[in-house]
Amino acid sequence: MKNKVVIVTGAARGLGQKYSCEFAKAGAKVVFADINSCNDTEEKIKEVTSEFLNLTLDVIDFSSCQNLAEKTKEKFGRIDVLINNAALYGGLKSSRFEDIDSKQWDEAMNVNVKGVWNCCRAVVPIMREQKGGSIINISSLAALYGMPYAADYSASKAAVLGLTRVIAREVGKDGIRVNSVAPSMVKTESAAEFLGEKSEKGFEVISKGQILQKTLEVDDIYGTILYLASDQSEFVTGQTIMVDGGSVLL
Repeated sequence: MKNKVVIVTGAARGLGQKYSCEFAKAGAKVVFADINSCNDTEEKIKEVTSEFLNLTLDVIDFSSCQNLAEKTKEKFGRIDVLINNAALYGGLKSSRFEDIDSKQWDEAMNVNVKGVWNCCRAVVPIMREQKGGSIINISSLAALYGMPYAADYSASKAAVLGLTRVIAREVGKDGIRVNSVAPSMVKTESAAEFLGEKSEKGFEVISKGQILQKTLEVDDIYGTILYLASDQSEFVTGQTIMVDGGSVLL
């Protein structure tokens, strides 16, 4: 990954922060972006490299996504990898599908689906011009399993799978690869917020439903992301890789 230019969205904390730091350690030039402050992420990356860019990003605003792509190209000259990690999850109120507030439904679709679409269409012209790139969309086990009391989140992440396959077919001729990763519930701040005060019990129940009966930690998912970002996966596109301990067998 040395000298590759990697964009990570939703990088203020949790998985996005982890991806940003690990790619920096691997020698990449990292652009980390979020609607919230990424200053904590920046402090961690400063310990590793000075080759980074910290940007504010609102994924539902296409002009903000264009600014992300333009600023990245301006500073580093290219975009090799986009990791679409930004998502609405921890702030969603869990409820039966018929009781979900319509405003919450729209917010989930805007951030989790439109946000991915916006970021993809912002970077693809640059990747097309350079004749290559890798886009990694973060979906979820919820997309295939169907998470009860989270129809909005599950439906939005299922849409990401469909979008991944469509874009992969459309941009393959340009040398651009598009894949998705679908983890089970990762032990992050957002997951704890979603599960509420019984989060530890929730993680325990989830792990018992997997073939590998352990809680998915942030460190467990980075290797799959690194593989899809690297040249080791240069003949892999349009795929969804499950990182779920064997919850779903495809």
